[in-house]
Amino acid sequence: MLRVSGLHVRYGPIAAVKGVDLEVRRGELVALLGANGAGKSTTLLAIAGALAGRQGRVELDGEAIHGLTPERIVRRGIAMVPETRDVFADLTVLENLRLGGFVHRRTPGAFEEELERQMDLFPILRERAHQAAGTLSGGEQQQLVIARALMSRPKLLLLDEPSLGLAPLIVEHIFALIGRLRESGLTILLVEQNAAQALARADRAYVMALGTIAAAGPAAEIAANTDLEAIYFGGKARGARA
Repeated sequence: MLRVSGLHVRYGPIAAVKGVDLEVRRGELVALLGANGAGKSTTLLAIAGALAGRQGRVELDGEAIHGLTPERIVRRGIAMVPETRDVFADLTVLENLRLGGFVHRRTPGAFEEELERQMDLFPILRERAHQAAGTLSGGEQQQLVIARALMSRPKLLLLDEPSLGLAPLIVEHIFALIGRLRESGLTILLVEQNAAQALARADRAYVMALGTIAAAGPAAEIAANTDLEAIYFGGKARGARA
């Protein structure tokens, strides 16, 4: 479904991503792992069209999307949940979800149908529908930003650090939700610091170090054979290579 070839991203003089190649097949959950500053979030932002100055080719279902605006990429079927967990704090939960479904505003009944689906998937949002999003707990806000992204009915969901800053019990809940999304057939590219949780649920994984792909392969092989500690904390990595 997704193919990234020769992706380069610079922040001024700093090369953050250097020639990354990766792919995500339909129905897969693919984990993108690595230390802070490895280039993971930058890679997702580049795929979503949110960064200028990127080079390389990004294809969705065989069609090039790397020159499109973020809005057009959303319309093509990619939605991103950023690590910042940004909600529109002064708007209600329902209003946040309405913004997520804005791309379907001209399709009669589409918003209501998708809203009901998200309320079933995230029951707490039904309870909090008329509450200001800024008053939600961290875990509730994380559920809201995921649901808001799903309101666009994506083919591919880009998830950036969904467990960041959450209590362990909430982390388990979030990963259970991710598991249910994957079982529903949604294709997911997941950036996550919690390597054990990510690898336990992923089909395949890529590990980034210093802006490049340091290891890649089936998630079970990455978990068993890749020296993740070396990649995360320095040293020479060993592992599978796709």
